[in-house]
Amino acid sequence: MSTSAPPESPHATLSPGLVWLMAAASGATAANLYYNQPLLGDIGRDLGASGGMLGLVPTLTQVGYAAGMLLIVPLGDSLERRRVIVTMSALVSLALVGAALAPTLPWLVIASFLVGATTVVPQLLVPFAAHLAPAAQRGRVVGTVMSGLLIGILLSRTAAGFVGTHLGWRAMFWLAAGFMLLLAVVLRFTLPSQPPVAAMPYPELMRSLVHLARTEPVLRIHAVLGALTFGAFSVFWSTLALYLESLPQHYGPQVAGLFGVVGVVGALIAPIVGRYADSHGGRRINMFAIGVLLLSFVVMWPLGRWLWGIALGVVLLDLGAQGNHISNQTRVYALRPEARSRLNTLYMVTYFAGGAAGSWLGTTAWTHAGWTGVCAAGAALCVIGLAILALSHRREA
Repeated sequence: MSTSAPPESPHATLSPGLVWLMAAASGATAANLYYNQPLLGDIGRDLGASGGMLGLVPTLTQVGYAAGMLLIVPLGDSLERRRVIVTMSALVSLALVGAALAPTLPWLVIASFLVGATTVVPQLLVPFAAHLAPAAQRGRVVGTVMSGLLIGILLSRTAAGFVGTHLGWRAMFWLAAGFMLLLAVVLRFTLPSQPPVAAMPYPELMRSLVHLARTEPVLRIHAVLGALTFGAFSVFWSTLALYLESLPQHYGPQVAGLFGVVGVVGALIAPIVGRYADSHGGRRINMFAIGVLLLSFVVMWPLGRWLWGIALGVVLLDLGAQGNHISNQTRVYALRPEARSRLNTLYMVTYFAGGAAGSWLGTTAWTHAGWTGVCAAGAALCVIGLAILALSHRREA
């Protein structure tokens, strides 16, 4: 396998302003994946669709994102990374225009898939930042960029609901398309050039993913930990609206969306988690983060009948999930500098597979056992993660 491992990029190019720009760009781009969710009612009325067919819009967006992570993100190692980032920013703008112009639901489903497939800029920016950062600051830098990404996800539904209410659902996609085009220009003139770190033909690049998965045990264990915690995260968020609707007050989707704003508190703590990962390393931060995630379900089980109890649980939930995620990525990116985009591909594909499984587990638990089942399912995934950590520590001892 022909790989080259050039020296690390000069760290002088990574200013605090550039880190925050990459954080903002990650959040703004990741938001494209979630704009359609609060707009589905308006989309269905406008295009004459409902039920399962309408559900294909968010589903195909996520399927497209998984495909983009698997097939496009590895190119960040074999091509000049800035060019890939700028190109994908421009392409997602075109895909969003396609969604805004959609005359029928099948058109919108195809456009949604393309939006997902091209919204891979955050998964290119995170290894970009990790490559530029000195080893002693990598966790803090990754934490800052990831906090921007998570804030973008959490606030995307709120923004889409507001724009859709006042300007219509198509306006959200037009605004997002214009913003992505502007972002492409900004990133072109602010990101430093980052030459290929592993120049190889595309078929060999894809085969190398299998080699990395087989030869990197640290990657495997942290990918599993990421999948379990994102699964627990998804257990909650996939059922929150259903639970709020079932309460005596019959809270609607707007209240559910506001809990995304509450979750920003957890996202803002992410750089602190990254700084701790820099100074301490090891897996103790994974143990702590998964413990906090477990605590969130323990808190929400008896206190979930009150909104303040759910809010407290959401802060703990986002802090635990984000803390574990950043610790995982810090460890994974330290493995092979010449393969960071491919390592990120393997980690994130596993991570989102866990999220999809968690969404299914959450809705199944809700159907059969209500809120108690949801909290038990989320807690069980956390316990499994803690058990895996304990077993891996025993084997290494």
